[in-house]
Amino acid sequence: MSPTESPSRASVRGSGPLLEVRGLAKSFGDREVLRSIDFTLHAGKVLVLIGPSGSGKTTVLRSLNGLEQPEAGTISVAGGEVAIDFAGPVSAAKRLALRDRSAMVFQHYNLFPHLTVLQNVTEGPIVVQKRARADAEAEAMALLERVGLVDKRDAFPFELSGGQQQRVGIVRAVALRPQLLLFDEPTSSLDPELVGEVLTVMKELAEEGWTMVVVTHELVFAREVADEVLFLDGGVIVERGAPERLFTAPTQERTKQFLNRLLFPF
Repeated sequence: MSPTESPSRASVRGSGPLLEVRGLAKSFGDREVLRSIDFTLHAGKVLVLIGPSGSGKTTVLRSLNGLEQPEAGTISVAGGEVAIDFAGPVSAAKRLALRDRSAMVFQHYNLFPHLTVLQNVTEGPIVVQKRARADAEAEAMALLERVGLVDKRDAFPFELSGGQQQRVGIVRAVALRPQLLLFDEPTSSLDPELVGEVLTVMKELAEEGWTMVVVTHELVFAREVADEVLFLDGGVIVERGAPERLFTAPTQERTKQFLNRLLFPF
């Protein structure tokens, strides 16, 4: 799945944390969505966020991608190459710099309906990153082949299944060669029989050393792939730990309640 490696992506390996988040806070009106969120993520590691709806998981992802602007806290990427303190004004240039380091895979695919599969994948590299069309298309075709969709290059999104659309969404994100891949419940809109094909692609990315932050309710996937799991509730991190510990011996009662309801919904 790995494309030709960009210098910026290679340079952070083995050089300390890729991502540092400190004191992140965000409110929508009177409702506090995030309250002092802290975590560190090293290059090549996978962080999984779990928690009930409304716990702040997606807001964390959107903050990392520059789609939301917190009211407090700091985000630092690649040892401070991009560093934002939300206590003061944040320029559009800094938000764009943050967005340039990451790529988001959305819950509802968010493919451009008027573009073919190949055009969806190459739009960012060609238009935003100004890469040569021939190079972008060659890389896109190689990535589509890896996920079994090269024969769909000229298809439009409405001609694809949900699982196929989500795999295109993942390829589109990877084609941007980001330092950080962000997944917002990428299987929640899929029929159960299509979930596996998307999770398989994500597992391959993790095995290849991509740095990932994943919001998901797929606990089996999280246990197999995550290096660390954060359980969020009410805008705070209630508990964190390695998946084998957190899923089998959580220390917080709220974590136990959530896991029991997810594992035994009836």
